[in-house]
Amino acid sequence: MSTHRIGLVVPSSNVTVETEMPALLARHSSADFSFHSTRMRMHTVSPAGLAAMNAQRERCVMEIADASPEVILYACLVAVMVGGPGEHRRVESAVAEQLATGGSEALVRSSAGALAEGLRALGARRVALVTPYLKPLAQQVVEYLEAEGFEIADWRALEVSDNNEVGCIPGDRVMAAARSLDLSDVDALVLSCCVQMPSLSLIEPAEQEFGIPVLSAATAGAYSILRSLGLDVSIDGAGSLLRAHATV
Repeated sequence: MSTHRIGLVVPSSNVTVETEMPALLARHSSADFSFHSTRMRMHTVSPAGLAAMNAQRERCVMEIADASPEVILYACLVAVMVGGPGEHRRVESAVAEQLATGGSEALVRSSAGALAEGLRALGARRVALVTPYLKPLAQQVVEYLEAEGFEIADWRALEVSDNNEVGCIPGDRVMAAARSLDLSDVDALVLSCCVQMPSLSLIEPAEQEFGIPVLSAATAGAYSILRSLGLDVSIDGAGSLLRAHATV
């Protein structure tokens, strides 16, 4: 069985992606994975906090490159999306250029780009979202996805600004927000539009309850990582995105 080394660039206060991503990929049937993180300091999810965090990107990329990962996931969705339409392409390109300059051939993905990729893979056009963010930041996420060609039918902002608290949002609060959405003619539900808000255990039950594909920033990130490596993207119990597309 092959082993693949994955690099994660995460906010310093993030703990969820480093829990959910290994849990997801541990279910893979034909490959093993190791995970290696570098951290950008950030506590408050605000425009100023995100800008200060993003300013640390080059240092973090140099540090994670030392671990020789095959794929690096820039795992802070809103920090990219606040940069405006198409920012994930610019960030991924800039990181790839920095890596190449240092002699690294690591592939680069971002949570923001992975979410758009996952929605397209599902053939989703009309989408509903649950986010943990304050409403102004949540609105920027909505506008970002709209610029990517998706119609955001309905969305909820749980208005949690402390990133440590985002990692502790209980599942029943996430599901209550999802149940309050108008899901009429919606093609997919993004149950956690954030790599820090826990939702992995909710994906499969939510699909059964709502009868539509349900994904999260984490499941989309796993899908993008697997596709970038040319691996089978079928993982049990992780929703339609990682079930319907069993081959790349």
